[in-house]
Amino acid sequence: MFNVILTGLTSFLTDISTEMFYPLISLYIVALGGGPEIIGLIEGIAESLASLLKVFSGNISDMIKKRKILAIFGYSFSVIGKIFMYFASGWGGVFTGRVIDRIGKGIRTAPRDALIAESVNEKRGRAFGIHRTMDTLGAFLGVLISLYLINRFELLSIETNKNTISNYLPIFKYIILISIIPGVLGVLFLFFVKETATGLPLGKKIILNLKIIPKKLRGFLLVTLIFTFGNSSNQFLLLKAKNIGFSIISVLTLYLVYNLTYALFSYPLGRLSDRIGRKWIIVLGYLIYGIVYISYAFAKTSLSLYTLFAIYGLYMAFTEGVEKALISDLSPPEFKGSLIGLHATLVGIGLFPASLIGGLLWQYISPQATFIFGGIMGIFASVGMILVI
Repeated sequence: MFNVILTGLTSFLTDISTEMFYPLISLYIVALGGGPEIIGLIEGIAESLASLLKVFSGNISDMIKKRKILAIFGYSFSVIGKIFMYFASGWGGVFTGRVIDRIGKGIRTAPRDALIAESVNEKRGRAFGIHRTMDTLGAFLGVLISLYLINRFELLSIETNKNTISNYLPIFKYIILISIIPGVLGVLFLFFVKETATGLPLGKKIILNLKIIPKKLRGFLLVTLIFTFGNSSNQFLLLKAKNIGFSIISVLTLYLVYNLTYALFSYPLGRLSDRIGRKWIIVLGYLIYGIVYISYAFAKTSLSLYTLFAIYGLYMAFTEGVEKALISDLSPPEFKGSLIGLHATLVGIGLFPASLIGGLLWQYISPQATFIFGGIMGIFASVGMILVI
C-alpha cells in the first residue's frame, strides 16, 4: 500500500493546486482580453488532447515497462502549465498553459492507475478507493481555498467588463503563484514510488485490438461509452444553479458538497467492492446518476440542489475508483496500462458529444431536456451493466 499512499498524496496536492485557480480561469481569460468563445476553445482543445493521450501513454508504459517515470513526467507538466499561465500577457499564454497541463494529465493517468493496480493483489477496490479519497479531498481543500481567496480579494462582485477586470490581474497572478507550491510538492512524492511494471520483454511493440480484450471487458467498455454520451459537463448543473439565483460563492459551495460526499464514500465503497464484487456497485452508481439527473431537471429550490449535489457525489464514489479496479481485474497483466488508458480515452472522447448534445437540448428544447436525457442514459447503462458483466 506504500505506492498507493504516495500516489494519493501526489493527487491530493495536485488537486489542491488545480482547484485553487480553476474556478477563476474564465475571469483570468477575460482579464487578458479573451471572451466566452476563447474560453470554450481553450477548454475544448485542452480536454480533448488529454483524452486522446491516455491510451497512448498507457500503451507506452506497457512497452517500456515504466510507469513511474511517465507519471512523474505527466504531473510535472501540471506545474509547468501553471508557470506559463502566470507569465501570460494575453489569452494565448493561458491557452498554452492549459494545453500543457492537460497533456500532462493525459500522460500520467493510465501509468499511474496501472501502478496502483500492480501495487496490490486482490484488494484493488480498496486501493483505488484510498486514491480517489485523497484525490477528492485535495479538490475539496482547493475549492475551500478558492472560496477564501474570492472573499479575501473581494472577487464576489467582480465586474466582467474587460477594462475593469484587468485591474485584478495582479491578484490572479498571485493566486497562480501560490498554487504552484502544492503542485511541486506533489511531484516530489512520486520520486519515492517503487516501479511495478511487468509484462512483455522490454521494448516489444504492443498493438491493441479486439482479440486481446476479454469479452466481459469489451462489454463493459461499450456500456461505459454509451453512458458517457449522456454524461454532459458538470457546467450544465452549475449553470442551472446560477439560473435559479445562486451566487458565485453558492455555486462553489455546491461543488464543495459534491467533492465532500465523493471523498467520504470512495474508500468504503471501494473496499465493499472487494467483498461483494464490482458489478453491483457500478450498477447502483449508474442508477444513482440517472435518478439524480432526472430529479435535477425538476429541482427548483436551493435545498433540493444541495441534496442532489450531495447524492451526485455518491455516484462518483460508486463508479470512479471501482471502474478502474474492475478494468485492472479483467485486463491481462501485459496490457494493463494500455486497457486502462483505452477506457479513459473512450470516456474522454464521449464527453465532447455528450456536452454538445446537452447544449443543443438546452438551447433548442429546454434545460430539463438536458438532464432527462442524461438520466435516461444513466438508467440504460445501469441495465446494460447487469447484462454484460
